Amino acid sequence: MGSPALEPERWGLPTLVAMPLHLFAGLRVRDFHAARPWYEQLLGEPSFFPHATEAVWTLAEHRSLYVVERAGGAGTSVATVFVDDLDAHLAAIAARGLEPDEIETYANGVRKAIFRDPDGNELGFGGAPLDTHSET
Repeated sequence: MGSPALEPERWGLPTLVAMPLHLFAGLRVRDFHAARPWYEQLLGEPSFFPHATEAVWTLAEHRSLYVVERAGGAGTSVATVFVDDLDAHLAAIAARGLEPDEIETYANGVRKAIFRDPDGNELGFGGAPLDTHSET
């Protein structure tokens, strides 16, 4: 079972009919070889390379993000990945040398860290609201 923070009904969001799902989210870049080091700082080592100008990161079972060289449309992609522990995820990215361009907190407490690649693509990492209720 997934994390309660990732259950759409918890946030009042509609859900799709349950079915097998494989998600591939793509980001287009002008020059794959120039962009690859930045994405490796952000995401770590790629899982595999379908061809010479594309890399795929498997983020979770049946959920992948890919970067592909396609000058047309480069810099217009937007994707957000919701993680269980945003602070730990951001610390791991910082250890690889990148800091977010922006951090947002929405009215419901959900947080989002936004990274922009050199082409202008936006990849965000979201996290559940911080638990501000401490038990005494």
